[in-house]
Formats: sequence, structure tokens, C-alpha cells
Amino acid sequence: MSTVFLGTNDFAAEVLQRLADRPEHRPSLVLTRPDRPRGRGRKLASPPVAQRARSLGLELEQPDSVNDAQTVARIAAAEPDAVVVCAFGALIKEPLLSAQELLNVHPSLLPRWRGAAPIERAIMAGDRESGVSIMRLTAGLDSGPVCLARSLAIEQDDTYGSLSARLQRLGADLLLQALDRKAQGKLNFAEQDENGVTYAEKIAAEDRLLDPARPAQELERVVRALNPHIGARVQLPDGAMLGVHEAAPVAAADGEQLEPGVFERDGRLLLICSPGALELRGVQPPGGRAMDGGAYLRGHGLPGRP
Repeated sequence: MSTVFLGTNDFAAEVLQRLADRPEHRPSLVLTRPDRPRGRGRKLASPPVAQRARSLGLELEQPDSVNDAQTVARIAAAEPDAVVVCAFGALIKEPLLSAQELLNVHPSLLPRWRGAAPIERAIMAGDRESGVSIMRLTAGLDSGPVCLARSLAIEQDDTYGSLSARLQRLGADLLLQALDRKAQGKLNFAEQDENGVTYAEKIAAEDRLLDPARPAQELERVVRALNPHIGARVQLPDGAMLGVHEAAPVAAADGEQLEPGVFERDGRLLLICSPGALELRGVQPPGGRAMDGGAYLRGHGLPGRP
């Protein structure tokens, strides 16, 4: 079954790998986003899907727009039986929506968490389960009919990295099942229940900030949801921003008589919240390397509080 694959990030690259490993579904064409400046040096770098496609020897295109007439014609020339979309990161619209049936791998149990950041938002919200839905892409935001879906548990210590890895495997499994069923003419779709819709907005700067006016339990989930790819931040007493990669709740007695904020206590870096407190166990100063909270205090220090 001839396929064309559209994707961009690490999640999509792993799904592409599984698709390419199946000779009957190996993509004849991969499309991803153009190279962009990245990192501190702002050097031009290819998206993960472009790097993976090259390593697999797959034909690759990086158009400025997947919706322009030339790109739509290029996809049509590949004569795909299925066009797969996974974390492409740009709006797909007409004429491509009508020209091809697009199967989208979405890492949530639709209609919950439609949108750009479903894995992060599920962890932030304290959801007990996540999953993957295979759906037909339509003009609405992740609102198309679903043909396959399966859930998995979100563990109490899951980060974006650990949960994403399991969802990648599940997404690839379901995609291959969907393609096998499509080849057999047995792929059926069901419309989503609009009563259960929630939206996973893109992670913004304010989502990264650990506000001590919020409960410690919520902030601990934010740290896990943004680790390791984006990273949470906390504002220090001098106004500087400290990256936070790992945090753990501490006993209520440690913080119940203290004003919200960051301080040192018994060699530990603590964030007093309202209510509760977090020990900041993995941090990264601006322009520096990641380290544990104790190492940061030994090298930098903080004003102590009684």
C-alpha cells in the first residue's frame, strides 16, 4: 500500500521509522517543514523527520507550504493509497484536504485534547489516562471522524519524555492496523462526541513559569509535562529565571509557615507554594549546564529564610 508521510518532530520521526520498517507501507515520499535556525548559535537545522527520512533513504520534500498547488501536485504524483499526518506542525487546508484522504495520528483520546500540545496538557491536568486516536483530517481542529483509538495509563512519575515514548509506540501500532484495514477495505470511521471536547493550546511562556501562588501539586505536574523538551522555569529572588527539570513535593511542615517563593533550607532548594512546597531537584541556570538543586546552591546560593 503506497503511502506519503507528513510530519516534523521527534514523535513523528519515530512513527515514520515504524512505517518505513514495513515494506508494504514504506512511504514513497516524506514531507516536512523547512530547516530553521535553532539553539543558542541559531544555526540552520533540519527537523527530526527530515533527518530520519534521509537516514532511511526516503524521498524528502521540505516545501514552504504543504497547501500550495505545486506541493499538492507532487503528492498526487506519488499516487498514494494513504497520506499519513503525524505532528506536522502547520495547518493543512484546501486544496489538499479534498485532494487526498489524510489519516492523522493524534496522541490523545479524542475529543479530549484537540490541538497542539495534547501530551503536555494531559499531564498538567492530572489526567489518569491518555492514548492515541487515528482520525481523518478535516478542516476543523482535530475534529474529524476516528477509526481507531486506544488508551494507556499515565503514571504518577510520567514526564513528557516517558509518556511520549509509549504513545509513539502505540501510535505506530494503531497506524499500521489502520493501514492494514484500509488495504482490506475494512476501515470504518465514527464521528467524535462534541460534548467531550477540550483543547490543548500550544505551550506559551506563561505556561512554563512556576507561579508560587499556585498549588505545589499543580506545579509538579507542569515540571513533568515540560521535561525534557521545553522546560519549566521559576523566578529567583533577584529576578533571574532558573530552569527546572525535576521537582518533588515535600512535607507540608517544611513550608506551611513561609511566604511563597524560592529559598534555601537545610541544603535544599525549595519553592514554597500556596499551598504546599516543592524541592527543586534538577535545575539549570541561564546559559549554564543542568545540575541538581544542591549543586546549584553550593555554586550560587540564595538568601536564606527562617
